[in-house]
This record gives sequence, structure tokens and C-alpha cells, in this order.
Amino acid sequence: MSLVVHTKLGRFTRRIVSLAQKAVVGAPEPAFQPGETGFADWVIVSIHGLKTYLDLPYRRLLDVLHEMPRIARILGLEVPQLPDFTTVCAGMQELKMPLWRDVLRLSAELHDTGEIQAIDATGMDRIAASQHYAKRTNYTFKAVKTTALIDCKTGAILDIHCSMKQPHDSQIAWQLLTRNLDKLTVLTADKGYDWELLRRKLRSEGVKPVIKHREFGWHGVANNVLLDDTTYHQRSNIEATFFALRRKYGEIVRARTWFGQFRELVLKCAVRNVELALSASNA
Repeated sequence: MSLVVHTKLGRFTRRIVSLAQKAVVGAPEPAFQPGETGFADWVIVSIHGLKTYLDLPYRRLLDVLHEMPRIARILGLEVPQLPDFTTVCAGMQELKMPLWRDVLRLSAELHDTGEIQAIDATGMDRIAASQHYAKRTNYTFKAVKTTALIDCKTGAILDIHCSMKQPHDSQIAWQLLTRNLDKLTVLTADKGYDWELLRRKLRSEGVKPVIKHREFGWHGVANNVLLDDTTYHQRSNIEATFFALRRKYGEIVRARTWFGQFRELVLKCAVRNVELALSASNA
């Protein structure tokens, strides 16, 4: 029986459940099956989405859900069937990255995107890993370099790239953009992406680059004068997106492994997209 949902939390839960079910391979399995099968992948993804949305630790999140039978039923579970917090925590590591990326892709498709997109990078602080793990993996960086591609009209995050190293922006850009050429019309970026080959590649794919030039001489200055300022200044939307991610979902990624941190960042972006879509539907 379909539940009537009135609260924003309920509507968010229903939306994240829908996206998670679409992201899994094949038809979604029942929420819970006794034995080795246990909880369906879409349930684990949905609970992680709630954790991000509510910005709660695993243990506290499950405590809260035990007091919210209505939310549990949207997850396809009764309160006694809710998983232990350790099951939810381990589930993020076990589910492969393509599943989390599919959730992000589907969340971006909730929005009617515009003609201008923007790309930029930031560093997302990470919680310190154990000394043993850090030594074993040569894990020394204090931040995850996060490059995001957003739609300037809606603020939706179309895709992200994460790295524990510090590659140059222009090296990351084409890898990220190649996955999303069908979503691009006009791309704006700051001078960190000043790479003529990148501009030529974008034009060959029918995308108009509005990328600031480094001003090493008159040639760079002249090219910047010719840029459409109105279009270029749409790039500031991505800075607002980074600010919102930090303010709403926390400034620190807490997973102890690098691949866990990548999954955490992808999920933050998907949850941000869902929240924006819910807000737009109520406007």
C-alpha cells in the first residue's frame, strides 16, 4: 500500500529510495531477505542517503530511525528489521563505485538543465586515517581534490572527479568532461583550465568553451577581453555549490579509506541534487 508523505524528510526518503532502486542492476530485490542475502543494495544506499541528509553518525541515525516507523516503511522495512549500524557502515565499502555514480547521474536527471555548465575544483578535508593505514598506503594528503561539473541554471551537480593526488586541473578536466559531453552546451571555467587543446577538443564536440586565459602577454589579455563576461561570471555558481555542500553536509569526509571517501563525496552531491529538486517542486 502506498504511503501518503507530507514531510520533507518523507519526500526525500521516497525520492532517494526511487533513485537507489533504479541504480541497482536488474529489478530491485525485496528490502530484506533472511539468511545470507540480507538487505538489498538499494536499502543500504538509501540509508546512506538519509545519513548524509540528516548529517548523523551511523549509530545515531539507526537510533533515530527506530523512532520513525513511517520512514522505515518507506524503506520497505519494519522497525525490528532495521539493520545494525555496522551493516550499514560496511555496506558503503562493499558496493562498487559505478552504483554510487549511477545514483548521482539519476539525481542530476531530476533537473531541467540549462545551456551553461561550469567546472572547478576544491579540496574537501578528510578525517585523519589510522597511523597503520596511512603508513601502509602512503596516505599523506589532508584533503581530497574534488572537481565538480555543475549546471549553472539549476545548481545541479552533473558529475565529480576525486583524487588523493594533486593533478593539474587541465589533466582532470577532459577525463571528467568526456563522460558528460551529451550534457554540455557552453562550458565556463577559470584560468586553471587554460589549455588550448582542451578548447579545441570541446569545440570539436560542439561545446563552446568560455575559459579564462592566463595573461602571460598581450595575447592572453586580448582573448580575455573578448570573453562574454555575462557567461563567464556564471562560473561563480560552482563556488556557491561548494559552499553549500560544506555548510549542509559537513566540511569533512569521514570514511577511513580513499575509495570510501570518494563514495561519500559522490553521495553528498546526489543528496544535494535531490534536495534542490524537492525545493524546486515546492517553489
